[in-house]
Amino acid sequence: MRGAAKKFGKKRVFSGCKRYYHRLGRPRASCLARAAERNKVSSLFIRLIWYVHPAHTWPAPTVCAIFPAPNTLPPMSTTLAAADLLVIPTFQGLPPQTLEWLVAHGERRDYAPDEVVARPGDEAEYMMAILTGGLQFYAVRNGQREPVFRLEPGQISGVLPYSRLRTIGGFGVAVGDTILYVLHRNLFPQLEQASPELVQRLVSLMSDRAREEARGQERDEKLRALGKLSAGLAHELNNPAAAISRAVEALQERAAAKPALLLELVRHCPEPGALQALTQLAVPGHSPTQGLSALACADREDEIASWLEDQGVPDGYRLAAGLMEAGLTLATLEPVAAALPNAALPAAFAWLEGQLMMLHLIGDVQEAGGRISTLVQNVKTYSHMDRGGDYALLDVQAGLESTLNMLGFPLRAKNIRLVRDFAPVLPAIRGLVSSLNQVWTNLLDNAIDALPPGGEIVLRTTLDDDFVRVFIIDNGPGITPEVLPRIFEPFYTTKQAGDGTGLGLDIAQRVVRNHGGRLEVQSRPGRTEFCAWLPVGEGLKL
Repeated sequence: MRGAAKKFGKKRVFSGCKRYYHRLGRPRASCLARAAERNKVSSLFIRLIWYVHPAHTWPAPTVCAIFPAPNTLPPMSTTLAAADLLVIPTFQGLPPQTLEWLVAHGERRDYAPDEVVARPGDEAEYMMAILTGGLQFYAVRNGQREPVFRLEPGQISGVLPYSRLRTIGGFGVAVGDTILYVLHRNLFPQLEQASPELVQRLVSLMSDRAREEARGQERDEKLRALGKLSAGLAHELNNPAAAISRAVEALQERAAAKPALLLELVRHCPEPGALQALTQLAVPGHSPTQGLSALACADREDEIASWLEDQGVPDGYRLAAGLMEAGLTLATLEPVAAALPNAALPAAFAWLEGQLMMLHLIGDVQEAGGRISTLVQNVKTYSHMDRGGDYALLDVQAGLESTLNMLGFPLRAKNIRLVRDFAPVLPAIRGLVSSLNQVWTNLLDNAIDALPPGGEIVLRTTLDDDFVRVFIIDNGPGITPEVLPRIFEPFYTTKQAGDGTGLGLDIAQRVVRNHGGRLEVQSRPGRTEFCAWLPVGEGLKL
């Protein structure tokens, strides 16, 4: 570099620089930084000045602007015409002088496909308008990049006038060859003076964007809650479904053995009368073993197994369990053995055990199917699928019960004790079952998350003048005084990223307010209490 300076000559270099920065009327450092940014001074020219004039003190930001860190050089800016901005609908119809102002104060930036435009934590410094290409934004959740939204040509993003955005929350990646028009936020006051009309358009655009983002966040919160309910419901459905599958498999096995056993019985017992005692035992109605202890059942099973072996039944220990579960004893089995030939006993008792177990398995299938039907009915009741979306008189306590049915799995998983303290009689309120069930779900779900295993939740309902009051109380660690004033703020959450959007309580509060009521909270270590006030009956005019 010193060689280059010697080649050009100090006097020649500084005379050119002097003319340049005196023409702009700026100090040397800021002049060169601005020149470097707009590509009006070559990199070699600036480095020459640095080396040949080391006594000059350069401000740190200027040095950073001229000598960026490796691989962090901003994309090269090129010329931009006012007509180029007309691909942006927001810029269309503006006076020519406004477009010229935008061209003079903004710049064009070019990005290659898949080039990162923004990273999480970057300062939000620029308004960005997509001229060509596009931007795909990703959120970082649990260490993974997830697509959030995509900007197409003609759309505007980044920071806008009066925006409180300070840092970038995700990754922005160029989609194809992308050209952006960018304007620094420090120029917004000048923009407001140059074109109040454009500022008004941008503020309107920001408001629309905020509303759309709020709707998206609300959808995410509802989907998150639905996902948790679905996971619990899937677990609840899995148990009876698995029971049905096991029962059907066992039924198929026993049904396949039936023909051979029947043929063996007929071969040894040609007279139907000989089988009468056996068939009488093959129907329900015997004493069950529910009242017996496990030890007593084991003793009875061993007794039956030993007796079957004495009768020449080779697999007596396998058959003994089924016969014992059906409530049979030696007193009921001995008459059968006396009525049949000894050669028929193995097939007779195998057929009897198979018949009794098939009836038992059919009962298991019926019970599991009934459980599935109950779960489906709970879902219909919870979601209000069988009724319209109009406000109607409803029973608050029935809604609480349907919500508890949906949350049965997480309650059992943490062994949470549930205490119902319901008023004996409550008047109906007017509202939407599905919306209020969402309130109960959010409040109960938060309580379950806050409680350690073995915790307690109290559900209490009371009538206070013209209001039904619903209390949801838990004995968890409580809400800290710093967090308590903010828990109803939208997007405020203390949960880990990906576990919540911070809209659950905001939605609950809005639903209760839409029903003419209010939602209150009190908390201290060992007790958190939410109370929903809901007006009674037709007193609410919606």
